[in-house]
Amino acid sequence: MSAEILVVEPDQATQDLLGLNLSRAGHAVSCAGDAETALLRLEEQVPDILLAEWDLPGQPGIALLRRLRASPRTRELPVIMVSARATEADKVLALETGADDYITKPFGTRELIARVHALLRRRAPAASAETIQLAGLQLDPATHRVTAGSRQVTLGRVEFRLLNFLMHHPDRVHTRSQLLDKVWGNAVYLDERTVDTHVGRLRSALQPTGHQEHIETVRGSGYRFVAWDRALRRQAANA
Repeated sequence: MSAEILVVEPDQATQDLLGLNLSRAGHAVSCAGDAETALLRLEEQVPDILLAEWDLPGQPGIALLRRLRASPRTRELPVIMVSARATEADKVLALETGADDYITKPFGTRELIARVHALLRRRAPAASAETIQLAGLQLDPATHRVTAGSRQVTLGRVEFRLLNFLMHHPDRVHTRSQLLDKVWGNAVYLDERTVDTHVGRLRSALQPTGHQEHIETVRGSGYRFVAWDRALRRQAANA
């Protein structure tokens, strides 16, 4: 289960250590040294999880957390608060302010990764783990691989999840709102145009094998994966 993680940590050595270990665990990691830099990053893209140190320069992590929970864009962003503060009062304050988890320094790498994965499991949308073959495509969630015959199709993480969902629910129309819930998760606040962007990327990735036409736009409704092969579709169109 991979995720995009923003680490907000003022100490460069700790940034490097967290980034290295989270990357080794399969996650895409970006870092910020203070709250203001983190907020600028969040304006560009909302990650899957934010890992925030309490004692940040300038605006402390708890104040950053309040700002995140006050904004519709980041209100549901999963946040793990990290701090050397170990009192019960500090933990309660962080959790009541809106942190999803609290981890006390020093901590082991395995514990941190386990907490990240536990939070992802609670927040992530349901996704089928079964290999599926449809319309000449084979999708294997276990290996994160899509093939068309002997050719491998290279997809980004979101495009893979989108294709996985559409292929497991073929010939059914899904609205943009439904796709945001099922593919991105209902804890993520995104504009519905985000779906259009990733559908476009998915079609581009499928174009070399001719499978882009299976991702069909239903005007005024949304998208669906058409399971018929091309020959049958041509026959139906000419009938």
